[in-house]
Amino acid sequence: MYSKNVSKADFYPPIEPYQTGTLRLDAIHTMYFEQSGNPSGVAVVFLHGGPGSGASPSHRQFFDPNFYRIIILDQRGAGRSTPLGELRDNSTPHLINDLETLREHLTIDRWMVFGGSWGSTLALAYAEHHPQRTMALILRGIFLCRSSEIDWFLAGLRHIFPEAWRKFAGHLVENVAAIDTGGKPAQILSAYHALLTNPDPAVHMPAARVWSMYEGSCSTLLPNEALVANFGSDRMALGLARIEAHYFMNDIFLPKNFLIDNIGKIRHIPTTVVQGRYDMVCPIISADDLVRAFPEADYHIVNDAGHSAFEPGIRDKLIETMEKLKTRFG
Repeated sequence: MYSKNVSKADFYPPIEPYQTGTLRLDAIHTMYFEQSGNPSGVAVVFLHGGPGSGASPSHRQFFDPNFYRIIILDQRGAGRSTPLGELRDNSTPHLINDLETLREHLTIDRWMVFGGSWGSTLALAYAEHHPQRTMALILRGIFLCRSSEIDWFLAGLRHIFPEAWRKFAGHLVENVAAIDTGGKPAQILSAYHALLTNPDPAVHMPAARVWSMYEGSCSTLLPNEALVANFGSDRMALGLARIEAHYFMNDIFLPKNFLIDNIGKIRHIPTTVVQGRYDMVCPIISADDLVRAFPEADYHIVNDAGHSAFEPGIRDKLIETMEKLKTRFG
């Protein structure tokens, strides 16, 4: 067990889960989940990004294991959930229902919801559907999944990361006939979607690696080769690229501007927003739009950080936030 003595930008020490399991969701999908920390503690559920990236052991380390009951899951089609990269019956409403299925399975009445990037999208959507089950929201790298944000990811990033974008677009030039990647996001998305959903691994896996490593290359303020290599691993790449393209093609399966339009349902929930000033994957304008609609949120801009939760300043602020919530809910 660990006392509170976490220095700036330090994780809690690694821990192992006290429970791992799978939960059958329907005829197609099975969810991986785990619990660690204090079985009698305040419940917090960690929502990974992507959609489709999956969770990792380091995600347990944002939380004091003496105080928190830490629930981590891999969303449909992601990580250790099966089938990996499956798109059938995979939508935002399905993921919201899956969280409720897991909460009820674990006999949790209310929990904190902690999510970054796509995890912030899903956290907001879940809370707006189930505000009575949400004790607090901890959001990082805000993504509202609007068309302008998707277009930025697909084409706008070339203005900041031209080398990474050329590799991303170049894969289409080499593998798709008559493709114009000159900044036309809809064509880029539809072409990648076709490659990623091709049943032949010789077609979809190279496309998945290029897409995923493009995102990884743009996720930190300074280059991080280890992070990019992780994004290029088979499990990460297939789940992330295929499911992201699927959700982007379908406008995340929610009405336009749903998250902002329904913010009034959750303005009473204690909420912290942590945003890297130089987040290129989820630019700060989305966090700014969110907190203007949600002025009650506790908003922190980290001026020396990009997108990743592992940027030192972001990591520090997230851990600090979880420490403050211990006082509020202890």
